[in-house]
Amino acid sequence: MPIRADYHLHSHFSGDSEAPMEDMIRRALELGYTEMCFTEHMDPDFPVREDIPAGTFEVNTDSYLYDLLKYRKKYEGKIRVNFGVELGLQPHIARENAAYVRSHDFDFVIASTHIVDHRDPGYPEYYDGISDEEGYRAYFREILRSVRTFSDFDVYGHLDYVIRYSRSRDRDYSYEKYADLFDPILETLIENGKGIELNTGGFRKGLKEFHPCDGVLKAYRAKGGEIITVGSDAHRPEDIGSDFSLAAERLKECGFSYYCTFEKRMPSFHKL
Repeated sequence: MPIRADYHLHSHFSGDSEAPMEDMIRRALELGYTEMCFTEHMDPDFPVREDIPAGTFEVNTDSYLYDLLKYRKKYEGKIRVNFGVELGLQPHIARENAAYVRSHDFDFVIASTHIVDHRDPGYPEYYDGISDEEGYRAYFREILRSVRTFSDFDVYGHLDYVIRYSRSRDRDYSYEKYADLFDPILETLIENGKGIELNTGGFRKGLKEFHPCDGVLKAYRAKGGEIITVGSDAHRPEDIGSDFSLAAERLKECGFSYYCTFEKRMPSFHKL
């Protein structure tokens, strides 16, 4: 088993999960993992909808940490349970996000983009009046603005998340088609010592490749990027570690020899 740590996990402390934290830990133990990292959602200024009340994606961090430390102690010696967060970036809340990260001793911070100009790409209306390509480009431009205005994170999560919910999904999508935006994103990340995430969630939802696609993974590695974590984006125990064996093979094919875990914001490298 080449990958023994899942670094993108949500429990009931995230607004889109009902999974008890201990159930997630027990499943990781069943899989033989040596460590795991919860990355509960903190996504300030998320658009309010009838089905998404205000604050849905803003974790109660103190309550979350209380339970995490309880289970870390309970399972000490069996599995390392790390304290992470998936931080939703929007350029206009960069100061708020910076203050939040400084206020907690996280082991790991994933930066993610879920919102573009107050619109959620997970809903069809994001594409009202625009093509899929225009929607993708708006999303990637938002990531570029974010990495240029905020840097207190460890890896950028699911860089091409936007393709999950479009009309065409990944049928007419490739790194090469959007290299004019991906290249400066990757170069900025590398210059700032940041990594990226291989996220298996999109593959589980029927995409042909993981997030990000192979072309982005290869470009990141070719430009000198080495820091990469692997996460299932699981919101329930049965999805923990999904397709990790394939992910390991894909990483090796894209030029990687190691994957990373984090403790106190410092990366450790593990051979694939």
